Amino acid sequence: MPPQPNPLAMLFPFVMMFGIFYLLVFRPQSQARKTHERMLKQLKKHDEVVTTGGLFGTVVNVKEETVTLRIDENVRVEVERTAITRLVKSRGAEAEAVSAEQRV
Repeated sequence: MPPQPNPLAMLFPFVMMFGIFYLLVFRPQSQARKTHERMLKQLKKHDEVVTTGGLFGTVVNVKEETVTLRIDENVRVEVERTAITRLVKSRGAEAEAVSAEQRV
């Protein structure tokens, strides 16, 4: 009768697969979620954003749960903060870039 393999040795491949899965899937997804939440908390007036529906707009008003966007002249839309996918550019970053160019 052959000797029985060590149960811990049989468990090792599963632990390794979980570790690799964590590094390739869970960790990047968690970091992306945290980055997105940080971006939503830092939204301010005059930031240009894109919503999940694909609307480009400029932030006009920021409330606790919603954000008012100006998407055209005299057209304003109120959306949930979570509906904002990404920040296109920030007025503050744009001003910093212009001042940096002027220094050169």
